Amino acid sequence: MQKLLAYPLTVLYFVCFGLTLVVFHPIQWLCFNMFGYKAHKISVDWLQFFLMRCLNVLGTRFTFNNPHNITTDKPLIIVSNHQSMYDISPIMWYMRKHHVKFVAKQELGKGIPSVSYNLRHGGSVLIDRKNPRQALPAMMEFGEYIEHNKRAAVIFPEGTRSKDGTPKPFKTKGLEILMKKAPSALIVPVTVNNSWKMLRYGKFPMGIGNHIKFTVHKPLEIAKFTDKVDLIQQVEKTVVEAIAK
Repeated sequence: MQKLLAYPLTVLYFVCFGLTLVVFHPIQWLCFNMFGYKAHKISVDWLQFFLMRCLNVLGTRFTFNNPHNITTDKPLIIVSNHQSMYDISPIMWYMRKHHVKFVAKQELGKGIPSVSYNLRHGGSVLIDRKNPRQALPAMMEFGEYIEHNKRAAVIFPEGTRSKDGTPKPFKTKGLEILMKKAPSALIVPVTVNNSWKMLRYGKFPMGIGNHIKFTVHKPLEIAKFTDKVDLIQQVEKTVVEAIAK
């Protein structure tokens, strides 16, 4: 019965989702080209808010548990597990005061209204995973960018999304580069739960009635760790141990 109900709700969701992307694309363009970064960021923040409201059509709820008063005076490296594309908007919305940017695959930089524009112009980095000669310099430049501007980089070290919530081993090269290029940053481990259930039936219909939960763990200062391998292992353990079984 639930899956049967998911069909019409998914159609309604896709209509709302598509309209939101189409409406915000020219808004972003105008904000960026006429008023600059600050206006563009506000438009992107509200894009995330309305994308989350689109998911409410499917009965999706969000809980973002962040008991930490994280400073805006330092850059952040947000390290999270990755269960679906629906991990992204809540992180951007609830941590918007930190100017959240993403490490994204190059393919997302074209063809998606609003999303591609923001990735190209909003400060995120697009990398070609199959081409280290492009990816490594891009990551180094991105690390320097967040260090200089005191912004937040989100990285999903698993690389690809987990289809059933089971975490994949962290691939640490990108994280190591960010840590090296942003030495004053705080590492902020984040655990996502239940986001994978949005795609429990595949891309159509979508899962309904899900409660996506985010847990922000205690930030860690890179500068206080002499052994960066130990730091990364600690972050991975923290993220993974909070994933619901």
